[in-house]
Amino acid sequence: MRVIVVGASGNVGTSVVSALESDPDITSIVGVVRRPPGRRPAKTEWHAADIATDELTGAFAGADAVINLAWLFQPTRDATITWRANVLGGMRVFDAVAAAGVPALVHASSVGAYSPGPKDQAVDESWPTHGWPGAAYGREKAYLERVLDAYERDHPGIRVVRMRPGFIFKRESATEQRRLFAGPLLPQRLVRPGWLPFVPDIPGLKLQALHADDAGEAYRLAVKRPVSGAFNLAADPPLDPAALARLLKTRVVPFSAWFARTAVAAGWHLHLVPAAPGLLEMALQIPLMDVTRARTELGWEPRHTAEDAVRELVAGLESGGGMDTPPLSPEAGAAERAHEIATGVGKRP
Repeated sequence: MRVIVVGASGNVGTSVVSALESDPDITSIVGVVRRPPGRRPAKTEWHAADIATDELTGAFAGADAVINLAWLFQPTRDATITWRANVLGGMRVFDAVAAAGVPALVHASSVGAYSPGPKDQAVDESWPTHGWPGAAYGREKAYLERVLDAYERDHPGIRVVRMRPGFIFKRESATEQRRLFAGPLLPQRLVRPGWLPFVPDIPGLKLQALHADDAGEAYRLAVKRPVSGAFNLAADPPLDPAALARLLKTRVVPFSAWFARTAVAAGWHLHLVPAAPGLLEMALQIPLMDVTRARTELGWEPRHTAEDAVRELVAGLESGGGMDTPPLSPEAGAAERAHEIATGVGKRP
């Protein structure tokens, strides 16, 4: 099989490539990236392209499947840029799949595509996917779900799979996630068990996570097996403030949702953090997901718990973990953080 991975150099993409590399039935992998990395896995070749502007059909020709992982989180201060990259770029990927005659499309949706839902019971893939309108991430993921509804109708010969994972972590992605969500003012020494003073206990803060390598395995299975439709992906257990406090060896402090929203919004408006306040709103609204379908139809079983994934993230934050790819480049010290501040926290693509 020949598989195209669009967005192959990021947190999930590097794990997807590793999973595909381990499969003897997959003999050729093309990683479509904006900036080719230095690393070169054995079966993988890099193809430099921006999905928002560059021609894609030729790169997809002869492929058995296209996995679309490409996503631009920043800049949070100009939603037109992320819309152009994520939504219009995603539509260009979908159109190129059809034009190249590729029989399978596996798209990275998200728990963030779901409409607000319960935290005391898990919902399956039939839960509405209208997103949380206050977050660009939720709006864009939900819009692409609607695009795929029409796409499946118009291209019945293409097998379409939508992955809806929870929060995805691994040690090597820690520095990237610090840059994207916490920003340059987060001290490395603070993110280690026993050093954080407290975890805020915010009503509705209960999330699901998984390890990036387990996400990579789910994508490999979706390429190999004759499945279609949506699949929730998450590992046990769901993580609430008490669970996070145990992992970080600290205590919980009650916070009202209003106070938490106000604090995050102030940090964003003051250019202290890159993550827009709508992301917190979205996190408090999204439902818990039932992953039964992934287990029974994909045969997917995560090898890491959600707590394992968080532990790796914390260890990576402490050590400045990364990989030899542009998105995952490791912590480069004070000079890098100064550059992040000088170029505008939350302003850079």
